[in-house]
Amino acid sequence: MDQSTERSSVDRRALIAAAVTVVLWASAFVSIRDSADHFGPGGLALGRLLAGSLALGAVLLIRREGWPPRGAWPGIAISGVLWFGLYMVGLNWGERHVDAGTAAMVVNVGPMVIALLGGWLLKEGFPPMLLAGMAVSFAGAVVVGVSMSDGGASSLLGVGLCLLAAVAYGGGVVAQKPALRHASALQVTTFGCFVGTAACLPFTGQLVSDVAVAPLGATLNVVYLGLFPTALAFSTWAYALARTTAGKMGATTYAVPALVVVMSWAYLGEVPGWLTLFGGLLCLAGVAVSRRRPRSRPAAAAPYSTSVVSSRPSK
Repeated sequence: MDQSTERSSVDRRALIAAAVTVVLWASAFVSIRDSADHFGPGGLALGRLLAGSLALGAVLLIRREGWPPRGAWPGIAISGVLWFGLYMVGLNWGERHVDAGTAAMVVNVGPMVIALLGGWLLKEGFPPMLLAGMAVSFAGAVVVGVSMSDGGASSLLGVGLCLLAAVAYGGGVVAQKPALRHASALQVTTFGCFVGTAACLPFTGQLVSDVAVAPLGATLNVVYLGLFPTALAFSTWAYALARTTAGKMGATTYAVPALVVVMSWAYLGEVPGWLTLFGGLLCLAGVAVSRRRPRSRPAAAAPYSTSVVSSRPSK
């Protein structure tokens, strides 16, 4: 009784952490799109990562968590290069050519990469409800993207870059999951951000040039991306990922396109049509389906009272 209560409490905290992540990552698509006219892809990624690294480093020092154990470093290094580095540069570049809604739809190929790699490499398996939820949500993501793609005139280069970002994101999540067995969520996030920052240092010149001419609002937008969608959202993601499977966490991000639609409407003045809203609802429905557990069917009556009862692990 106490154990199940404690487990549900942990699951609830993980769900709240995942919700915070989804909302902040949705805002990142809109902020990146808004900054595209003032910052180059590499400079924007480096500025975002520098702000995130400073914030995470300060929290790490205050909490005195120190250096991650050696066993966590392979996952930290791979996720840092792929997710914090390649993903951010690819997404920033892609959003110079496609709108925020289309970018969110294309990047949501990433959870499929996570589920496939997680089921194979991390031995998480492929639960039917997860696969069903992914199918529903992906259909919704396609509807959202098509409805916001200006009649199909999106740049092929932009779509390709967003696909590259999606693969980097999926690979980074799968690499991060084993690292969380050895180190805390804060350590994995902070040092992954450090690795990503180091990988983006070649863009220092671009960042300096951009900051020199960009309006103050655009520069503050970069700081926002570093503090909230990076430092805070990546930390809440790692916290939730440590308490569930990579496949289920990846499926929760299918809610992002729906939120991008609402935020783009409010902040960028992009008014979504009914088709876009319908696609967003499909995304949310798929997330709900993916998190459901199949009902255990009541056991059939045994023909003889002396039958042996077999024990089956509940999933």
